[in-house]
Amino acid sequence: MNGADAAPDAAPSDRDPGLQPERTRLAWRRTTLSGTVVAVLAAKAALHGGATPLSVLAVSLCCVLWLAFLLIAHGRIRTLASANRPPALPPPHAAAAALCTLALAVCGALLVL
Repeated sequence: MNGADAAPDAAPSDRDPGLQPERTRLAWRRTTLSGTVVAVLAAKAALHGGATPLSVLAVSLCCVLWLAFLLIAHGRIRTLASANRPPALPPPHAAAAALCTLALAVCGALLVL
């Protein structure tokens, strides 16, 4: 065997374990920022042509969904920052984050249409 054959086996030990949590933290922050943009644009779209009770309700729902996602994301970011090997995201939290993101996108789309 030559040195080239041993390289794939050596790669996992050379990996920096800090990179994956950092990428995950950045992904949570990007998703939170995207949700913020959706909530702000939804509010702008709802209030642009005059506020109707339905549009105010939709904006309120967008804000609540955004706050719920922000709470989940902030908790996950803190967990990733505090642990050397962070635990997996619990399934109920993952489902809640996915549902908040999906519902926020739907509310934002409905306000634009």
